[in-house]
Amino acid sequence: MSTHHVPKISQAELRVEIKKEYANVALDPTKGYHFHTGRRLAGILGYDEALYAGVPEANIASFAGTGNPFALGPINPGETVVDIGSGAGFDSLIASRLVGPAGRVIGFDMTDEMLKKARAGAAAMGAANVEFREGLAEALPLPDDFADVVISNGVLNMMLDKAATLAEWRRILKPGGRLQVGDILVEREVPADALDDISLWTG
Repeated sequence: MSTHHVPKISQAELRVEIKKEYANVALDPTKGYHFHTGRRLAGILGYDEALYAGVPEANIASFAGTGNPFALGPINPGETVVDIGSGAGFDSLIASRLVGPAGRVIGFDMTDEMLKKARAGAAAMGAANVEFREGLAEALPLPDDFADVVISNGVLNMMLDKAATLAEWRRILKPGGRLQVGDILVEREVPADALDDISLWTG
């Protein structure tokens, strides 16, 4: 009978390393990372260019997701969307156009540089229906039954306790709400030495 290896990494350590990595992606998106970024990545992930036409180039450049939450179902006018780990705001800004003036989008991120870039993008677009707040994916400062849709892109794979994180996302969803997540799945058990390598958790 196999037992699950508990990574020798604390949540606090992991947050520090994630913040460092994504501060760099915000400030220097073309530096070169162990993951793709920007327009090239959006193309690889199958985003329709019409979705992000009009999103400022700076916000596109720092996009660093792992999937396409919009491929999983529609975002409808008037809906409330929460984007967890919103980064430079790429997905939030797309969602703000889809929900329209009667809808609302709240993006949460823990990296100051990403929040600053996302807010600047929203201002440049005149997107009054989107806001970006500091927050943690596993402890969202929102009431129960708040969102019609929760989107997330490349965040769940960086969480140590995925079950608890998903329970938190479920908490903020309205009854009948939708979870649209783009992320990484592995089909084989991850070796213990890889689980203990913090650099493999940050992207």
